[in-house]
Amino acid sequence: MVNIAILGHGVVGSGVAEVLQNNCKGIAAKAGDSIVVRRILDLRAFPDLPYADLFTTDFQDILQDEEIRIVVETMGGLHPAYDFVKACLLAGKSVVTSNKELVAAKGDELLTIARERNLNFLFEASVGGGIPILRPLDQCLAANEVFEVAGILNGTTNFMLTKMIREKMSFDGALALAQKLGYAERNPAADVEGMDACRKTCILASLAFGKHVYPEEVYTEGITAITEADVQYAAACGGVIKLLGRAIRTEDGHVFCMVAPMILPSDNLLAGVDDVFNGIMVRGDSVGDVVFVGRGAGKLPTASAVVADVIDEVKHLNARKYLYWGPNEPGHVRDHRLAPVSMLMRFSCEEDAGALVQIGRTFGDVRMISIPDAPANEVAFITPCMPEYLLMDKIGGFSGMTLTRAIRMYAVR
Repeated sequence: MVNIAILGHGVVGSGVAEVLQNNCKGIAAKAGDSIVVRRILDLRAFPDLPYADLFTTDFQDILQDEEIRIVVETMGGLHPAYDFVKACLLAGKSVVTSNKELVAAKGDELLTIARERNLNFLFEASVGGGIPILRPLDQCLAANEVFEVAGILNGTTNFMLTKMIREKMSFDGALALAQKLGYAERNPAADVEGMDACRKTCILASLAFGKHVYPEEVYTEGITAITEADVQYAAACGGVIKLLGRAIRTEDGHVFCMVAPMILPSDNLLAGVDDVFNGIMVRGDSVGDVVFVGRGAGKLPTASAVVADVIDEVKHLNARKYLYWGPNEPGHVRDHRLAPVSMLMRFSCEEDAGALVQIGRTFGDVRMISIPDAPANEVAFITPCMPEYLLMDKIGGFSGMTLTRAIRMYAVR
C-alpha cells in the first residue's frame, strides 16, 4: 500500500480523488500496489463527502507524516505551491503536479532537488491536461533530435478563434460565449493575453532542448487584437489564425521561443484542431512530424494525467525516473526579432499607386492580398521571409503608409 496526499481540492484535486476512488482496482493492478489517499489539504471543509475525515487545513500534517510517500499538488499558482512542493521534496516525498505556473518558474530547481534525493517530480498534466506529451517527448521520441515543438496550447482561445472563423463572431462575442459555457474565467487575461500558453511553451522548450526557459524570456502576444478582418485576410491567404506556442532550436544550439497568433496553411496538421481541443506538434529528425491532439483541460482529463503520474511514481519509488533539464543559461533563448519570419501586413495608405511602388521597390514581387469590403485606402501583402528586425526596419522607410496590422505566417524552418 502506498499512501499519498493531495494539496488542494478544487477542480483538479477533486478529480484526482474521484479517479482514484472510482478506478481503485484497475489502478492498483497497473501500479503493482494499492494507492490510498491519506490526507487532503484545503482551507474549506467538505462534510458531505464520503472521505470528509481526510481533510486538514495544516500542511504540517502532511509534511511530517512519514507514511505519506507521494504528494499531489493541484493548488495552482506559484505560492504557496512552490514552498509546499519544495518542502515535500526536501522531506523525501516524491511529487506530482499539474501546476504549469510552478513548473515554468521553478522546474529546474525542483527537478534538481528531486534528482539529488533520488525522488521523482512529475508534471505530465501541466502542459496538455489529458493529452500525453511530456512522457512521449522524453521517452518515446528520445532517439530523435528534436528541431521544433509547436502547439495550440490553450483551449479557451482556440474555442474563441474557431467561433470567429466559423460563425464570424467578434472577439467580444466569442469571449462572452466562452465565459457563458465555462471555458473562460471571469478574468480571462491569462488565456487571451497568452500567458497560459507561454508557461506551457516554456515547459515544452525546457524539456525538448535541455535548459530551463523562463516565461519572461518568451515573446508573448495574445489574441485581444484579432478582428473579423484578420480572420478574413487569413482565409484569403489560404489559412486560419491560431494562437501558437512555438520553440525552435537553431543550428548553433540556441532557441527561439514565441507565443503569438499565426496564420497556419489550411493543410497544416494543426490547422484543423478546433474548438476547445489542443494540439501539439513535435518535429524530429527521424520521425518527422508527430501531432498529439485532445482536450487540454477539464476536471477528469487533467486528473487522468495526474493519476497516471502517480502510478508511474508508485512503480518507481526506489528508482528515480530520468525526467530532467538543466538550469537556465543566459543567452540560450535568442531575441525573437532575429528569427526569420514572413508576415501578412496591412497598411493604410495616402495614395495606392505610390504605396505599390514603395512595396515593390522594398521587397520586389510580393503576393498582394485583398478581401471584400476592405477600406479603399488599405493594401495588404505577404512579405518575404527575413529576420523580423530587418523586416520592421524596411517598412520604417515607407512614406505615406501606416502599418495597421501584422500577423506572422507559420512556415517550416
